[in-house]
Amino acid sequence: MNDAHAEELTFEAALEELEKVVNKLERGDLALEQALEAFERGMKLKQICAQKLAAAERRVELVTSKEPGGTERQNFEVEPES
Repeated sequence: MNDAHAEELTFEAALEELEKVVNKLERGDLALEQALEAFERGMKLKQICAQKLAAAERRVELVTSKEPGGTERQNFEVEPES
């Protein structure tokens, strides 16, 4: 998959592919060159996911920011899962 197509992936599709790459790497049965290629692909997918999450966060901030007739911006933190 080329980089232009990778940028068109949805967050969910990129995350799903990233999980597959991680599973391949964790099995440990790839040749060195294949493992390196999988690692590079995984890093690209991680970057795509991070970018899409950052864009979503900006959208949430815009929607919840204080504007005439809007709502007040509130910071929130996600509770870590135990």
